[in-house]
Amino acid sequence: MNPNIEKLQPYPFTKLAKLKEGLEPADKPHIALSIGEPKHQPPAFVRDELIDNLDRLASYPATKGIEALREAIARWLCERFRLGTVCADTQVLPVNGTREALFAFAQAVVSPGAKVLMPNPFYQIYEGAALLAGGTPHFINCRADTGFKPDFASVPDSVWRDCELLYLCTPGNPTGALLETEDLKALIALADRHDFTIASDECYSELYFDEQKPPPGLLQACEELGRGDYRRCVVFHSLSKRSNLPGLRSGFVAGDARILEKFLLYRTYHGCAMPVPSQFASIAAWQDEQHVRHNRALYRDKFAAVLDILDDCLDVSQPPASFYLWPRVGDGEAFARELFRQQHITVLPGGFLAREADGANPGREHVRMALVATQDECVEAAKRIREFCL
Repeated sequence: MNPNIEKLQPYPFTKLAKLKEGLEPADKPHIALSIGEPKHQPPAFVRDELIDNLDRLASYPATKGIEALREAIARWLCERFRLGTVCADTQVLPVNGTREALFAFAQAVVSPGAKVLMPNPFYQIYEGAALLAGGTPHFINCRADTGFKPDFASVPDSVWRDCELLYLCTPGNPTGALLETEDLKALIALADRHDFTIASDECYSELYFDEQKPPPGLLQACEELGRGDYRRCVVFHSLSKRSNLPGLRSGFVAGDARILEKFLLYRTYHGCAMPVPSQFASIAAWQDEQHVRHNRALYRDKFAAVLDILDDCLDVSQPPASFYLWPRVGDGEAFARELFRQQHITVLPGGFLAREADGANPGREHVRMALVATQDECVEAAKRIREFCL
């Protein structure tokens, strides 16, 4: 067995199941706010496109994906992030959702012993990817006093020098915090100085509240710096959250062509090409914005309703983006355990999403609540949480 497997911690939901063991919940319908799985209806036209292309299952898919999909992605990137150009042939690579791509990416770009930097708390795939690539994770705490952005200023030069890969998540999971364009430009300068790759997980980029202020992205920062080659920079996007299509397993990686050339070689051996019917369905999704605006409106209404109920009983505020709330509750594990027992609501302790770093676990006093259920369920959950807190 690969000895690095022994370094992996139990997944957060394994820890959550153990936390709930033996508890007898209240006799109320269960409401799950723990898993970030979109529950809104997928677009019917995407389903129809998938069905219409089922006969294409008779063909092996190319790892690089079909040209029409890469072109649709390149057009979407240019329009969404105001980019001058994206080469569909060399700067775009379709993948089976961001989760597998974020994991695989570290296997392709990290050498044994190198530092892999990531926010803390974080999406657990970053740590697992670093460990199984033989790298050493370095956690950058995200605290309230930094607006829940990673405290990049706390990272010593000696760590930056040994860094080969920096994972970003903007908008952040679980905090919803945004890295602004100037933040991203500063990180690009660090990557130039210390020669590391930036992998920006932007799968929540289309879940925001102000239609006039979409979150910026890493390639957008490159564009403003005149770096049309996007050197040292790659971004990861997905249809899971944007289009309520988590089961389609469709996303893409885009950016530095030199890096993507090597990543494509890795993926060719890995054997993870997207099925052709899924590619045609993905084209339809990337070409339509109406359903995405509708999706944002649903989340906007849910956040407004829930926060109105929780306003004076919980230390919580609306994040800049994403579908998570990140309330400060004191002891996150105790809060989650008792909320489940008394109100039959499942939330995720923030400490399960973070690691001890610089003498503290920055998630320990928080829980993550995913507002993915229906509005009625989210409102009912908020009423029960209010009752629990008061």
